[in-house]
Amino acid sequence: MKSNPAEFWDDRFGNEAFIYGTEPNTFFKEQLDHLQAGTLLLPAEGEGRNAVYAAIQGWTVSAFDISEKGKDKAMLLSEQNHVSIDYKVEGVLEYQSPTQFDAIGLCYVHFPTDIRKQAHQHILSFLKKGGILIFEGFAKSQLKHNSGGPKNENMLFSLEEIKEEFTSLEFSVLEEQTIALSEGEFHKGDADVIRFVGKKT
Repeated sequence: MKSNPAEFWDDRFGNEAFIYGTEPNTFFKEQLDHLQAGTLLLPAEGEGRNAVYAAIQGWTVSAFDISEKGKDKAMLLSEQNHVSIDYKVEGVLEYQSPTQFDAIGLCYVHFPTDIRKQAHQHILSFLKKGGILIFEGFAKSQLKHNSGGPKNENMLFSLEEIKEEFTSLEFSVLEEQTIALSEGEFHKGDADVIRFVGKKT
């Protein structure tokens, strides 16, 4: 991987194809569909597939990512679907917003280990009390699969780490399971994931 994460993601997002597809993450979609539309934050949103789906459903969507190329693709996808999203290019610890969001979605957001706990707490500070966080990420056992995700075990998740890093949430769903991923070129095949839905207490 390039030493500069923004360069890495600009390279990955720099081709014409949407490398994770244009459809929303399945778990994110299922859970979002249970909620009344309001304000939504999507950190590390990449090419915008989840943001655009939510905007189509009537959500007021804010997103950010370190990749300028990711934003370009997200803007293109939003234009194609005739919706608007507020998308900033900046790192997670630099992100600021006056909004307290009704919901936050974290889909395959694997921050570097040296900032991960701080990043998660920073993100949670933008979730209003009673707000919902929807999460899906690769479990540590994902290392045995070639269907996506970091190859650094410390960037992957365990159920224990989730409980430690999201202490302000009351979980209604918290599970580790093997699923069949079909999200573009880089998320394809059997995958070990952790999923949760948590309400901020």
